[in-house]
Amino acid sequence: MSAAADSPSHARLMDGVYRHQRHIYDLTRKFYLLGRDDLIAGLGVPRGGSVLELGCGTGRNLALAAERYPKALFYGLDISSVMLQTAQKRLHREHIHDIVRLAQGDASAFNAGALFGRQHFDRVFLSYALSMIPPWERTVSAALDCVEPGGSLHIVDFGRQERLPGWFRHGLHRWLEAFHVTPRDSLREVLESECKKRRASLSFDSRFGGYAVHAIVQVS
Repeated sequence: MSAAADSPSHARLMDGVYRHQRHIYDLTRKFYLLGRDDLIAGLGVPRGGSVLELGCGTGRNLALAAERYPKALFYGLDISSVMLQTAQKRLHREHIHDIVRLAQGDASAFNAGALFGRQHFDRVFLSYALSMIPPWERTVSAALDCVEPGGSLHIVDFGRQERLPGWFRHGLHRWLEAFHVTPRDSLREVLESECKKRRASLSFDSRFGGYAVHAIVQVS
């Protein structure tokens, strides 16, 4: 099944998962979605630059990024309509709706020009989103297609937990499955392959005993 054909069913799944969870999402996720704030701090958005988040969820990351880089413009894409409702309320509550634009779409198959009026962005980032997107390899490619020359793609997500006890890895995976989350163990290899095709450079760090990974792809 193609990504486009599967989008409506995945959108319904995500709406079902987050219809009620969205109200407590940020409160609960702060304890185990490690490295998100480091990613935002490391974006280094140029003055007047543009930032796209794929899988923006409740808008939590966009709000923090907008606070840190007030002279930039921000864009958020998510497949879940209910999450976007929550995100839109946050933007108005924090008075940043004038510099943040949201759109509903599939991160693995979207037209940035049609959705946002621009094809490329200085910074593109995904925060614990690839582990929830079935065609995640296509999402990586789509994200890189949107990066302005000289810009960068930033990713933080679950790692392989290679330096953590076996019981912890097993328990974490079982728990994540309940939320339709699957760590992407081959993320580094996929990013290395994309970098070779695009002549881009990769920085890839495993953190917290392998609990999380932080990757930056610099596009020339």
